[in-house]
Amino acid sequence: MIGYRFTQFIPEKDPEKNAFDNLLNIFLQLMVITSGNVNEALSWLTNLDREHNLTNPEYGIGNFIEDLKNKGYITDENERGEFKITAKSEQQIRKSALEEIFGKLKKSGKGNHRTNFSGIGDEITSDYREFQFGDSLEQIEMTESLRNAQINHGLNDLMLTEDDLEIREKEFKAQTSTVLMIDISHSMILYGEDRITPAKKVAMALAELITKKYPKDTLDILVFGNDAWQIEIKDLPYLNVGPYHTNTVAGLELAMDLLRRRKNKNKQIFMITDGKPTCLKEGIKYYKNSFGLDPKILNRTLNLAAQCRRIHVPITTFMIASDPYLQEFVREFTEVNNGNAYYSSLQGLGNLIFEDYKRNRRKNF
Repeated sequence: MIGYRFTQFIPEKDPEKNAFDNLLNIFLQLMVITSGNVNEALSWLTNLDREHNLTNPEYGIGNFIEDLKNKGYITDENERGEFKITAKSEQQIRKSALEEIFGKLKKSGKGNHRTNFSGIGDEITSDYREFQFGDSLEQIEMTESLRNAQINHGLNDLMLTEDDLEIREKEFKAQTSTVLMIDISHSMILYGEDRITPAKKVAMALAELITKKYPKDTLDILVFGNDAWQIEIKDLPYLNVGPYHTNTVAGLELAMDLLRRRKNKNKQIFMITDGKPTCLKEGIKYYKNSFGLDPKILNRTLNLAAQCRRIHVPITTFMIASDPYLQEFVREFTEVNNGNAYYSSLQGLGNLIFEDYKRNRRKNF
């Protein structure tokens, strides 16, 4: 029987990219892993170069660092003179994450939110219809309406009636407000598995996708450990796991508060987590229990899931852990909310989130 012969895999360098571009791709990946620490990323890059010969005698890591500075990717103009990444690097990291996770997506027009319904919207079509009760004044096409009045009543006795009015049809564009919750409890780096880096990449890819392709949608990002707090898109590369428990209640409360401020009809919550809720805040103290599903914590969490269901906010949970005990909690949580749940490997997380986001944009929750 002929078997398989395994050899060391040596990836080919992209012939269309120069030495700087090839190193930049690796450097940006390292920036996500090191949470924005330029010195640590360059140290790792130097070790990788020594082991895998990433550079050549004409272009070394020193040349690459100088090019990073000259091209505006890093700067040392600060009080301590330390290397820091710039806004250009932050945007490039998000763009790279988008290409890595959603690179196979078919490109379409900016702001393309197709639905099967017409109505009040942004995109004017070539279709006309008669005036109906409830149409606003700005929807009336005056040129066509006056033409109808001339035809129906003549020039000598010109008058405009309701039957003369015409409305130019507009295409309804669904707009969605999304809150992305990211678990930064200590379990996200336990057992030798880095779960926070893929979560950050997915968040950056989703942020870049929404801001570039669906600019009328909104995306709020929050992290939750012992507490929950909102972060900006530009903060994502620097995100770190802390010595925290998992206060899912605080995350859901903040997510609901953020969505209340949004005027879009379609609202949803995406939650990336790898564990069960283990923490509550009562006044200034924390109630913690990491040993199993504590009924007190569980009931508060399920109550919030039910509240979200009543106000038509579905919660999609992306569980990046395979423990059947944890999956049982997610199933109960999802049933109470009438949302969705995915039990994903880290590798398939991005595609799942995009497909669910794309599907939910077409709904009227």
